[in-house]
Amino acid sequence: MRRALVTGASSGIGAATVRRLRREGWEVVASARRADRLAELAAETGAEAFPADVTCDDDVARLAAHLAATGGLDAVVNNAGAAIGQDRVEDSDVDGWRAMYELNVLGTLRVTKAVLPLLRASGEGDVVVVTSTAAHGAYEGGGGYTAAKHAERMLATTLRWEVVGEPLRVVEIAPGAVATDEFSLVRFGGDAERAAKVYEGYRPLTADDVADTIAWALSRPAHVNVDLLVVRPRAQAHNTKIARTGV
Repeated sequence: MRRALVTGASSGIGAATVRRLRREGWEVVASARRADRLAELAAETGAEAFPADVTCDDDVARLAAHLAATGGLDAVVNNAGAAIGQDRVEDSDVDGWRAMYELNVLGTLRVTKAVLPLLRASGEGDVVVVTSTAAHGAYEGGGGYTAAKHAERMLATTLRWEVVGEPLRVVEIAPGAVATDEFSLVRFGGDAERAAKVYEGYRPLTADDVADTIAWALSRPAHVNVDLLVVRPRAQAHNTKIARTGV
């Protein structure tokens, strides 16, 4: 049985990925900061909960040591991330930009560095990085988030070049608009009305839709690498080009 680590697993895409991989027979270590949410998910799915903050060196070191001591690892799904604010560049909150870089980029870097030896030892290891269509295009008000996601995308692309010839795959999944319980709510500082407007007038993706693409990429034969999979709602042609027709 293959074993996967999923970060940012306490809600949204991360929790949906844990559920999907468990249904497909994977052993899953679900990691996030919120221990109570992880405990509920573990009770529901049979996954193992490991509370950790990907922005903390010590937490990531503990996580990697635990994985090494309990059977190793075959895949990591770097899903932990967030958007903060939607201000113009000239009005941007520097602390918000710093927090997004720390979580989306350096969090992914910490985890990936820590588990690469385990993935190599598995003989067929997978690194999945969940970026965003924000990693592939700019939009007004999104400077901080698009900057962080572009950097995360370059991390994945560079790693793929650096490990070519080894028994490792590096996969980037770039979702467009995904309606989850928390993404836009966090972005807009808890403003539920503003968050809801993001998804009005069209059918956005769900967390399960993205989990489906992650599971599909991981299920390909070992010699097949899905370098990049961009998945959007049918109504979305670009980050800010959305047909709000109610369909």
